[in-house]
Amino acid sequence: MAEGWTRKLKGDEIEPFSAGIETHGLNPLAVRVMAEAGVDISGHRSKHVDELRDIDFDYVVTVCDHAHESCPMWLGGKARVVHVGFDDPPRLAEHAATEEEALAHYRRVRDEIREFVGTLPDALKKLTPG
Repeated sequence: MAEGWTRKLKGDEIEPFSAGIETHGLNPLAVRVMAEAGVDISGHRSKHVDELRDIDFDYVVTVCDHAHESCPMWLGGKARVVHVGFDDPPRLAEHAATEEEALAHYRRVRDEIREFVGTLPDALKKLTPG
């Protein structure tokens, strides 16, 4: 969702890449709630961070605690590493009684991510020392 929002809202300023320390496939509920907000991420795919090894990043932004704690050190390289934690929608939706309840978790996190992306790139400078 973060890559989708960044491409939509800040694509002229930021070249976003999204990857994780594990691949889980593209989550259909994430695709659905992003489409509701006018962002098509159906062509995205779940990538492992190793696929991005050859890219020199200015910033690496981790968006979940597990990634922040387990992020490979090479990703930081000369990049500034910033952690902006969001709840994990699949984990929240795991015990939802209905699909609508599950979607509510995705929508909330989607909107929180959109709000954060709207502050970029200035927020990154404020969140990193030096």
